[in-house]
Amino acid sequence: MTERDALTDALQTHYGAAARRGGEAANPAGDACGTGATVGCCTPSTAAARDDRFGARLYDPAELDGLPSTAVAASLGCANPVALADLEAGEVVLDLGSGGGIDVLLSARRVGPTGWVYGLDMTPEMLELARGNQARAGTTNVEFLEGRIEAVPLPDASVDVVVSNCVIGLSARKDAVFSEAFRVLRPGGRFAVADIIADRELDAPGTADTAEWAACLAGALTRDQYRVRLADAGFRNVAIAGSHAVRDGLTSVLVRARRPFACPGDLAAP
Repeated sequence: MTERDALTDALQTHYGAAARRGGEAANPAGDACGTGATVGCCTPSTAAARDDRFGARLYDPAELDGLPSTAVAASLGCANPVALADLEAGEVVLDLGSGGGIDVLLSARRVGPTGWVYGLDMTPEMLELARGNQARAGTTNVEFLEGRIEAVPLPDASVDVVVSNCVIGLSARKDAVFSEAFRVLRPGGRFAVADIIADRELDAPGTADTAEWAACLAGALTRDQYRVRLADAGFRNVAIAGSHAVRDGLTSVLVRARRPFACPGDLAAP
């Protein structure tokens, strides 16, 4: 088994357990990010539920009105990328690492019945939870797909907006993630994600720790690395704004970028 395979297995085990706890619609026991627990910052917990740095507390309460409690309880993110995306009626949206489905369901409201939202996740338990939340919400303009964010099972130029919430940092192949996001976006399409960045490049021993990866810590890029990798994938108008500190040396950020139009002169600001 390669290191990447081991990481994938560790992440699926970690988030499969989180999905099962989220499906119980309770606030699972655990420690918040930064206490040294292996549960990690992207797992909902009793402590994290009281922590404004993670989960459903980062959303406007009015946005959560009417969502299934299991979708809210399973919120694992570090910001609200849906608010960042400026979604419009009729648009097609892809959520990379959709988890329990909170951002998919919120996006579906914004794009309306003429729009469509795909949620992509590699963990069967999360997909089961998300589809249950979709059924409970009565949302029909949504489809949850099983797959990897490094190999999106959608055609080229098939979506208008790519969103993600504290998931890209989990991938050991971020260049592939950015390339896939660029590929599936239509010309002029928007990239609007929440993620965690590091103040400095992380030491190699930390990046090899699968528990730290699962906790959204070991895989963090620096701000400059994030910007360069997006540009290398073809994105333009990259903007990275700090949201809030999550731990010493680690910050939740909101990232915006755009796939340019075919002609450089047609490029619009995000």
